[in-house]
Amino acid sequence: MDSTWSVLTALAFGIFLGAAFMVMLHMAERRGSSAAKVVAPTIPDGVDQVLEVLESAGVVLDPSNNVLRASPGALAMGLVRQQALVHPELLELAASVRRGGEPLVDEVTLARGPFGESTMRLHVRVARLGTRFVLLLAEDRTEAHRLDEVRRDFVANISHELKTPIASVSLLAEALDQAADEPEQVRRFAGRLSVEAARLAHITSEVIELSRLQARDALRPDRLVRVDQVIAAAVDQNRIVAGAKQVEVAVRASTKKAEVYGDKALLIVAVHNLIANAIAYSNPGGRVGVGAKVDGDVVEIAVTDQGIGIEADDLERVFERFYRVDQARSRNTGGSGLGLSIVKHTVQNHGGDVRVWSQPGRGSTFMIRLPLAEAAIEPGAGEPEPMTAGPSGGERRPDAADPRSTKRRTSAPPAATSAASDRGDRT
Repeated sequence: MDSTWSVLTALAFGIFLGAAFMVMLHMAERRGSSAAKVVAPTIPDGVDQVLEVLESAGVVLDPSNNVLRASPGALAMGLVRQQALVHPELLELAASVRRGGEPLVDEVTLARGPFGESTMRLHVRVARLGTRFVLLLAEDRTEAHRLDEVRRDFVANISHELKTPIASVSLLAEALDQAADEPEQVRRFAGRLSVEAARLAHITSEVIELSRLQARDALRPDRLVRVDQVIAAAVDQNRIVAGAKQVEVAVRASTKKAEVYGDKALLIVAVHNLIANAIAYSNPGGRVGVGAKVDGDVVEIAVTDQGIGIEADDLERVFERFYRVDQARSRNTGGSGLGLSIVKHTVQNHGGDVRVWSQPGRGSTFMIRLPLAEAAIEPGAGEPEPMTAGPSGGERRPDAADPRSTKRRTSAPPAATSAASDRGDRT
């Protein structure tokens, strides 16, 4: 009888110990799961869809300032490179939000690209997203801040430049009236009047193009543009003029389907103007070279001629509006002095810069440098893996993280159009 009670007691005690162990195991598992959620939370649902449709820049940062999500606008503005924020000013704003916990709104001035002096003025809002992440939204207000200054300068310049052709048209009209009975003089004055009218039309068209570059919403930077297509279109637009002047245009590009964010039509105009300048300032039988290559995160487009070259004193001013190196030659080629200014503004609006090297009597080289398009950050790339709870409530990381997936965003570029004149001018 005693042995029977001993067996039953031992069995009951064993059942009690087993139940207690299962309860402790269950509690440890729940505690481990809660810890994993705190350590590695997931981005809230819907954030990807919101960032996808944002016209402004949107970025989601983790505690190590890795970029987990980025909108097309953020990539196009050059705020993100290799899954990290480029500008330390934005990182400081994110750090301030983490310290204080309150949303911040600020105006910051940042470099537009990895090189050059062009800047952009951004209206930035930063706030917490969940327990660990930070959401950064940026709106480009560059044009709104400099619009008044541009208007003043532009009106002053254009009024000065239009005085000469308008005065010429007025004088020729008076001369036509006085020579009404002399057919030969009428024909001569009418020919000069046509030349001045064409000059006015040329200046007007380039003024419109330059105004477009300096106007708000001039650039849609979220479009992908193939560099080789831009070069091919620009060269094709200049073949007739080059053939008439017996100038060979040689192209050597190794861009390997490189893409940049921007406006295809404006980029074609910029490269077209450089090639047209090179042809206009080359001697008959000369050669113009057009080359392109990828250097790291930058694509370089160079146009070289064997023409008259540019003096050292003029190199710093060639990109100014209405500035001409050779006034007499500009009149012969129909130059308005706006071609290189259009190139400068176009390239700067795309986050790049333009450089020039020249030697008088031996020719010049103009080079456009643009940042390559950053690959889109796919959902799941760089996101922390959830922790796996151990039996004692500890955390165990997975053996191997999934490889990051980057995929370049594809978008049909706009149809190529060009408002540039067929004649070159070296400003």
